Amino acid sequence: MPTSWPVIVKTEIQRSNANLADYQSECERFTWDDARKLLSYLPGGSLNICHEAVDRHVEHGQGSNFALRWLGRKGDTRNFTYSDLQAETSRFANVLAAHGIERNDSVFSLLGRVPELYIAALGTLKHGSAYSPLFSAFGPEPVRMRMEIGRSAALVTTKSLYKRKVEAWRNELPTLKCVFLIDAHGEDLPDGTIDLASEMERRPETFETVETRPEDRALIHFTSGTTGRPKGALHVHEAVVAHAVTARFALDLRQGDIFWCTADPGWVTGTSYGIIAPLVLGATMIVDEGEYDAERWYEILKEQKVNVWYTAPTAIRMLMKYGEEHVRSREFAHLRFMASVGEPLNPEAVMWSMRAFGMPFHDNWWQTETGGIMIANFAAEDVKPGSMGRPLPGIEAGIVERQDGAVREITEENRPGELALKVGWPSMMRGYLNEEERYRKCFAGEWYLTGDLAYRDGDGYFWFVGRADDLIKSSGHLIGPFEVESALIEHEAVAEAAVIGLPDETAGETVKAYVVLNPGFVESEALVRDIMAHARKRLGPAVAPRMIEPCKTLPHTRSGKVMRRLLKARELGLPEGDTSTLESDK
Repeated sequence: MPTSWPVIVKTEIQRSNANLADYQSECERFTWDDARKLLSYLPGGSLNICHEAVDRHVEHGQGSNFALRWLGRKGDTRNFTYSDLQAETSRFANVLAAHGIERNDSVFSLLGRVPELYIAALGTLKHGSAYSPLFSAFGPEPVRMRMEIGRSAALVTTKSLYKRKVEAWRNELPTLKCVFLIDAHGEDLPDGTIDLASEMERRPETFETVETRPEDRALIHFTSGTTGRPKGALHVHEAVVAHAVTARFALDLRQGDIFWCTADPGWVTGTSYGIIAPLVLGATMIVDEGEYDAERWYEILKEQKVNVWYTAPTAIRMLMKYGEEHVRSREFAHLRFMASVGEPLNPEAVMWSMRAFGMPFHDNWWQTETGGIMIANFAAEDVKPGSMGRPLPGIEAGIVERQDGAVREITEENRPGELALKVGWPSMMRGYLNEEERYRKCFAGEWYLTGDLAYRDGDGYFWFVGRADDLIKSSGHLIGPFEVESALIEHEAVAEAAVIGLPDETAGETVKAYVVLNPGFVESEALVRDIMAHARKRLGPAVAPRMIEPCKTLPHTRSGKVMRRLLKARELGLPEGDTSTLESDK
């Protein structure tokens, strides 16, 4: 079952210069207690994420270092040093305190990638409240549902977003005390809202960071299931221990780096690695207000001298579609490490990055519930294209199968089962809000059950097969959609693919594929037959799709994942379930 793609072997220089230079040795000596010692902590053992991300750098004489560089859509730029962030987050914490927001209250943001979002996130944590980000593209109902579940006490948003998505139902949410508008400018303020800029100007630049305990709640991230209400995964302040360590090891991030995470903060990656981890490590974050644009992205990489770049497979495939000649025509002299997250990275994308950039994208795997990266391809380790990589030091991963309410670990190589993690890492979720039973079902004994299917090869590398509910059972074969999609993308005409199983009286299920074509290719029966023939040659007739349907786009979540269940629901005329995380704003 392991990939037939060539292994990318790292040089001795690459190995020796990496933060994680010797994987086996680090795994043997690593302890989470040692990781905790790398942080500063507050008096009496208190741990506050904002203190670790901002204040301690100022205390250690590094306040003049740049923390955040914001690039506006229209070409404007704003720079924030660590001292600037300390002052602004203190002002925001003072605003919350002045308006009756209490410790442990929930503060939500409904914003795009603007500086006020980052100040609100960190200022909320400094104040001792819990922070929860919402995608600015959410419609009114998804916003309302999440704020109800999270019992929102305060919301930070814009005048336009408030009027379009909140105002109509605001008075029906009894927990909501305050709505702060970042762009009201004191003019035509909607009833019941507060001009945040004016409030910030009135408040002092100092605030005594609340001495939160490691297990105090800090972050609420919502993740949608296939049915029912979204789940609010609760994370605590001690998650910062894992954020810092995993960024050092999995992203090779270090103090002084210029770091760009393209993820929207409405997604857990945009918070864990788009706010917290780089600041804790003393890096400079690049924040781009604009949406994906290949030319703009390449200019940002070059002009901002980005060292470490963290993006999503969907964006990488779009760059592939744009053409590698656009990469080769530029020099990215400062770029040292590239990583991918959101869904499995196809082998072809890894090989493309080798040709275009001269270095691979390093895939890694984690979930909203894990709070941080669990499995990764490391800077010093060989890369097997298509593999998730190996577990982080301090993380024990296994392949298991469920049996009568218990689980049995699968020790055989290359045998698929459910990916599971031994409990106990600091960023592990502490619950689903108001859904204790749903939370308990995620665990069996000492294992957290991820719901993802995978297998482990003889070198300890893990390979993604699919979500348990995406697996296709056809004529006795268990088919993982990712394997079929990766084979389809190898065809020169295919930019992106999604695979589902449809009911079949004879086979049980039959495989159907949807493909988005590359520029220059025109949909035709002959082209579909050619793609079909390629898939059959690559996968064999038992696994290859029986039907291929070209389409202009595929439904993606805002984090870049293809929503296979949505394709299947539409194909079969079934309820679509929770679609609030779709890219488009409906």
